[in-house]
Amino acid sequence: MLTAAQRDHIQVVLVRPRNPLNIGAVARAMANFGFAHLTVVAPYEPHWREARSAIQAESLLQNANRAEHLAAAVADCTLVLGTGTLTHRKPDQRVVPLPALTPELDRALAANGHIALVLGPEKHGLTREDLSLCHALVEIPTDARQPSMNLGQAAAVCLYELATRCGDPSAAGAAAASVPAAPAPAPSSTLDRLGALIEQTMAAAGYSPRAMQPANRHDLRVLLRRLAPTPLDARRMMGLFRRILFRLNRNAGFRS
Repeated sequence: MLTAAQRDHIQVVLVRPRNPLNIGAVARAMANFGFAHLTVVAPYEPHWREARSAIQAESLLQNANRAEHLAAAVADCTLVLGTGTLTHRKPDQRVVPLPALTPELDRALAANGHIALVLGPEKHGLTREDLSLCHALVEIPTDARQPSMNLGQAAAVCLYELATRCGDPSAAGAAAASVPAAPAPAPSSTLDRLGALIEQTMAAAGYSPRAMQPANRHDLRVLLRRLAPTPLDARRMMGLFRRILFRLNRNAGFRS
């Protein structure tokens, strides 16, 4: 199983959950497999910390973080894994079946990165905007006749896979360990700052009409996470776009 130090680098993030009993069930599943970091984003029910379903995980629920937005919840994470089914969904992110996730997690842990496992609300799961903040969509293989799972069940299945299959020096773990370690990618907050700077530069250049800005923002989020730049690469890109933005603004001042 993962060591305590490795589990300390993994957090579970629940986005807009509605039922406190489901939040408690997730906390109990986390306790089952030794995970301690839970963040709840914009919960519907204000009394979720008192969920009775968090059997022997009450302290975990009491110590959980609360965030208003998913971006804040995953700000320091270098690998953000959204979860969901492909039914009625065509994701922009790459899709990783849960059993195939081990090598990627092993590489992230070897690079001392921080990982978020993100689960969406019970009714419809993560939105397209939520997924734009994720590096990949993790799919739990299920029968096509019943593809959706209860929130607590989905968390338990994912956490079992993470706890028992990742960090294993044999099999897939050995294959991942044989590859030279790559630098850790930039955290999500850095990617968001870079994306915002690129947006400003695009606006200054008259790249697209205002109506297209939300679509451009989504595409930028997806692209930057797909590229996975290192912190140094991100700083260099920010320097480049700051210089371009400065020139655009200065030229605009000369014309006015």
